[in-house]
Amino acid sequence: MNKLSRMAELVGLLEKEQTLTDSDLRELFDILAESCSEDADRCVQIREEIPAARCTEEEALLYAAARRAREKYYGNDVYLRGLIEFTNYCRNNCYYCGIRTGNTRIDRYRLDKDTILECCREGYALGFRTFVLQGGEDPYFANSINGDERLCDIVSSIHGEFPDCAVTLSIGERSRESYQRLFDAGARRYLLRHEAASPDLYRTLHPSEMSLENRKRCLYDLKEIGYQVGAGLMVGPPGQTTEHLIEDLKYLQELQPDMIGIGPYIPQADTPFGRSTAKCAQGLDKTQKLQLTLRLLAVLRILFPYALIPSTTALASLDPHGRILGLQAGANVIMPNLSPASARENYSIYDNKLYTGAESAQGMTALQKQVEAAGYQIVTDIGDVKCH
Repeated sequence: MNKLSRMAELVGLLEKEQTLTDSDLRELFDILAESCSEDADRCVQIREEIPAARCTEEEALLYAAARRAREKYYGNDVYLRGLIEFTNYCRNNCYYCGIRTGNTRIDRYRLDKDTILECCREGYALGFRTFVLQGGEDPYFANSINGDERLCDIVSSIHGEFPDCAVTLSIGERSRESYQRLFDAGARRYLLRHEAASPDLYRTLHPSEMSLENRKRCLYDLKEIGYQVGAGLMVGPPGQTTEHLIEDLKYLQELQPDMIGIGPYIPQADTPFGRSTAKCAQGLDKTQKLQLTLRLLAVLRILFPYALIPSTTALASLDPHGRILGLQAGANVIMPNLSPASARENYSIYDNKLYTGAESAQGMTALQKQVEAAGYQIVTDIGDVKCH
């Protein structure tokens, strides 16, 4: 059996069973990698409207299956999430992140409630019905009664002014009691990437005071409280292998999250990883990281057809067509930035992050045209996860 036929067999099995054995997953990723390296002339276009969007026949099989899975639950709808990066203070010192507490070369900021509400008003007028408050683990909002009260006041104010909208939080690890108070204030979704399901890889990404066990505890606490929960991982950080990715897929199958966020690892110069000579997984260059992220996104869509999966800013930062390529690989969420322009530049979690043009809310007209040209439609909808 040739590789294209074997790829068709594996994709068919993945579609039918929504799972694969570890060895089959490994073979699938190996075939995709080999197909790109062996014969670039066999590349085919994903869509004529995107000349740069080229993939091999093996990849095309996978992406087509991912689109079928997405269309079964969501049709051609694309949901908007208004991202508000409200603080770049963080108590953690993760080795890859530009807002780590040890980075003294960035200007710190913290948006007040009135500014956050103004961001929401701008977004609401543009059609956003979900607002995502994202920030570092800011000591000002830390696990304490006072910290929770400050956050709850912001959440309840958004919920009160925009009762037809969802409030999503992405603010890291907290106690179960804190998560419950924020839920009671009106938050209904929570994004917390597990980053790496392998304990060994997790330890290389984070300082010793952080643990994978606690990260998983947080995710299960959130699910038990009643949040729609999002997990996810970076693709291509130093030391990551195919075996690590398979471990991530297995963990996500165990967790069964409502939302899954993945994006390519992009170094930040003022971090230990950014300053080191460590290379990304298998020495991946920019194009290879983009390809691997899109393949993994497609596999995730087939494994979790009900899930809300964003086409991330990191994809758009790697490639001008990155966001559309993400949709073509199975994503169904886009998260334009509603933060004030002065804040966007300082939320520098990685270098060369896209924060202007179509990434900003002011670029919505251009973004809508891009999405429609690719065969999708942006909808004004709260965009809850479909039942699973």
